[in-house]
Amino acid sequence: MKILGFESSCDETAVAVVEDGRTVLSDAIASQVEIHALYGGVVPEIASRKHVEAIAALTEKALADAGCTRGDIDAVAVTYAPGLIGAVLVGLSFAKSAALGLGVPLIPVHHIRGHIAANYLAFPELEPPFLALAISGGNTLLIDVAGYTDMKILGGTRDDAAGECFDKAARVLGLSYPGGKPIDELARQSAGGVYHLPHAQVDGAPLDMSFSGLKTAVVNLAHHAEQVGEPLDRGALARDFTQAVSDTLVPRAMEAVRLAGVLAELHGYSTPCLRDLRDAATTCMGHGNFGEIAQAVADTEIGTRIGALPDGVSRTSIQSDFYRLLADLKLDKYRSVTAQDLQLDLREKLTVKSEKSAFLDLRRSFFLHRLRVL
Repeated sequence: MKILGFESSCDETAVAVVEDGRTVLSDAIASQVEIHALYGGVVPEIASRKHVEAIAALTEKALADAGCTRGDIDAVAVTYAPGLIGAVLVGLSFAKSAALGLGVPLIPVHHIRGHIAANYLAFPELEPPFLALAISGGNTLLIDVAGYTDMKILGGTRDDAAGECFDKAARVLGLSYPGGKPIDELARQSAGGVYHLPHAQVDGAPLDMSFSGLKTAVVNLAHHAEQVGEPLDRGALARDFTQAVSDTLVPRAMEAVRLAGVLAELHGYSTPCLRDLRDAATTCMGHGNFGEIAQAVADTEIGTRIGALPDGVSRTSIQSDFYRLLADLKLDKYRSVTAQDLQLDLREKLTVKSEKSAFLDLRRSFFLHRLRVL
């Protein structure tokens, strides 16, 4: 089964073809990093317009690179949330049109579920249960992955995400956007131990995190040094900052492993403070698997993750469970919407015509449901 996957949740347009949920046939990416670096961060309107410009040609490239025709595609998958709403809507609208035109099911994929599925692409032998540490953009979450679709959030940030914290710290240190890699490289130049930075605890929620105070402390230190004319040891501040982030994440991850009773390795992804985080986790766990997995998944954090499906899921099962797949719109923390909430008939075998009406019915029911819960 070949799935055409779309990802447009932030500042990269990505289209991929994935076969049987485990083999990446192609992965075409259009990055906007250089454009947004001029502004020190992502400008949502610019990101949306660039997605519009790139997505059609990128789709043709992904199909060509995979050696596929449009008729070879069995389903279309797309990120629907969370992300920049305008950017997400570009990919979602294009994917809906593609699915309708091809006469295949449309599979909405939660952004964080997509990150977790990237583990299956990087390590085809991987099976649940495991603990996922998601450090991606505006999300920092500890997730107990009990099964391919059975996930529970154990902890997360109460304010800024780790990635956002890196970008803001990088700005005051005079580094480029995105901030993760430049700060990591600067931190390698110092042993640290110069600056005392806060390590926040959340009362009554030992697995939750807060990075707002850490971000503010770095900003205040840099501004104070500039105002009074004191030298700022940028390397030491970068090292102490990355260490503070690692000290926040790793103990909580280890505690989450203990509470969840997970015996498998800890799997994480994304690049902020990767080396400090990898080193600390490896020390805690007594082996190097975390580092290998973290780096590999960071390299596959692209459109391919949207095309990944667990073993045993076939085109037939997708069609027969189409309503269920569409209704799986949230992951725990993000309000769960079930097929029962939407009063949908799960047994209907969908045709091209009924898929279109099904999506319209789903959209109508979903917004009515949101009005009720809000």
